[in-house]
Amino acid sequence: MTQAATAKTGEQFDTLFMTPMRAYGALNLETAEKLMATQFGIAESLSEATLAQARDWLSVKSAEDVQKTLEGQQQAMQSLGDRLKSDAATLLSLGQDYVQKSQKLAEQQFKALGSQ
Repeated sequence: MTQAATAKTGEQFDTLFMTPMRAYGALNLETAEKLMATQFGIAESLSEATLAQARDWLSVKSAEDVQKTLEGQQQAMQSLGDRLKSDAATLLSLGQDYVQKSQKLAEQQFKALGSQ
């Protein structure tokens, strides 16, 4: 009888605590991975744009080159602005997805508690 009670207690502990903790841990890890990937993408884009502009300025030899470089800078800034807007939407979506999944996990946890 003691083994059966111990097994039942272990089962309940796993159902009520360990399984939800694993699910939250997996959700947090997944979200952190997506967040870091987005942040690295942003950093890479900014770095590439900055280096490209530096190369353009190093190749300036005339007034016409200055004009072309300034126009290139405007285009680069527009492109970066579009990228940042897209990345902001991605981050917002990531946050909303995290909240929805967390709520779903919490609901499942409450149902599991109610059935015990």
